[in-house]
Amino acid sequence: MAVERRTSDDVLLSTALENFYNAAEEMGLKDDLIEILSRSERRICVSIPVEMDDGTVKVFDGYRVVHSSALGPGKGGIRFHPQVTLDETEALAFMMTWKCSLAGIPYGGGKGGVCCEPLELSLKEKERITRTFAARIEPFVGAWTDVPAPDINTGAREMVWFMDTISKIRGQLEPAIFTGKPVSLWGSKGRTAATGLGVATCALEFLRVIGRDPKETTAAVQGFGTVGSYTAKFLHEAGVKIVAICDITGTYYCKDGIDVEKAMAHAHSHPKRLLEGYSQAGLEKSKPNDILYLDVDVLLPCAMEGVLNKANADKVRAKYIVEGANGPLTPEADEILKSKGIPIVPDFLANSGGVIGSYFEWCQNLAGFFWTEEEYNARLVPIMKSNFQRVWEYSKEHNVEMRRAAFMVAIKRVADAVEMRGVFL
Repeated sequence: MAVERRTSDDVLLSTALENFYNAAEEMGLKDDLIEILSRSERRICVSIPVEMDDGTVKVFDGYRVVHSSALGPGKGGIRFHPQVTLDETEALAFMMTWKCSLAGIPYGGGKGGVCCEPLELSLKEKERITRTFAARIEPFVGAWTDVPAPDINTGAREMVWFMDTISKIRGQLEPAIFTGKPVSLWGSKGRTAATGLGVATCALEFLRVIGRDPKETTAAVQGFGTVGSYTAKFLHEAGVKIVAICDITGTYYCKDGIDVEKAMAHAHSHPKRLLEGYSQAGLEKSKPNDILYLDVDVLLPCAMEGVLNKANADKVRAKYIVEGANGPLTPEADEILKSKGIPIVPDFLANSGGVIGSYFEWCQNLAGFFWTEEEYNARLVPIMKSNFQRVWEYSKEHNVEMRRAAFMVAIKRVADAVEMRGVFL
């Protein structure tokens, strides 16, 4: 009897489930494995009471989900954002399972988040939220159980607060629980740029297999946080002309190419890490979403999920899409873009450089031995190239889109592990 499909009102979770079910059924996965892998192992909801600077107390909602530990500890970031929900967190954990599997690293999928507006918080308020959230999830995280990392609106500073809080609770240093820490406190050289380097590497590998010269290619990068900025940087260094970048303050377009280094320096010096006020000769500014519809060779959405959907996908004029964000396309957008003949390099292949980099940091923390940035990148780039090639070849061999091919490769590895380990009685 066919497995009854889970459903969700959350767009991202619905997308993740639909992609999984379609790939699993196409590859003939057993019903019991489909049933197991369609559900998360652990979903945690916590309340986070925090004293604000004005003396009032606010209670924030926090979540941590582990979808699968079949291959190893849960792995995935913690985001601070006003739209964080349990369903969104589960969807992101779900996708992390396939990302880690596809990357060939010994992790399962996890994700976490706190529903808050970071732009309205003082530094001390953000620290209180972080440390209280850390204390609430402390029983469920560990170097061999669940290893969180930075995500939207969190970074090295927050990872130090997380690590320090749990280390004090346990009475011993616990550096391997959290990755994405600063180099000065058990972090890893190369980690900051890892996701962007991975996205750029996949984009360049795609251009290589289709026989296109990077120096004759234009690109637009949506989102200019850590992922988007470093993606633009490495593509620019490879000769790709970055004609547009954007963040919440707008789209910044220049037909002669954006000065990526100058834009990164500007954003880094801005108090809120934004492009607001950036200028260069020939620059035109427009609405943030305008970047999605530019006539470029490669569009790289590196910001939020669901930015391309049934309402706007038909407006896309790019020839190719490389997904830097998690779930930037809905299934409806996928179908529209497929009908337009636009190839897509999927998110959990393209942006897996971050989690591979986290794995490197975790290994160094466990060993207490650290690598140079050159050693780090020398390990990362070949893995990204190999993973891309494996998915590309699978897609051609089985005549499926790259997203479906990536899902099939990733699902098989996790399903094999579940089957070998069996059901605990």
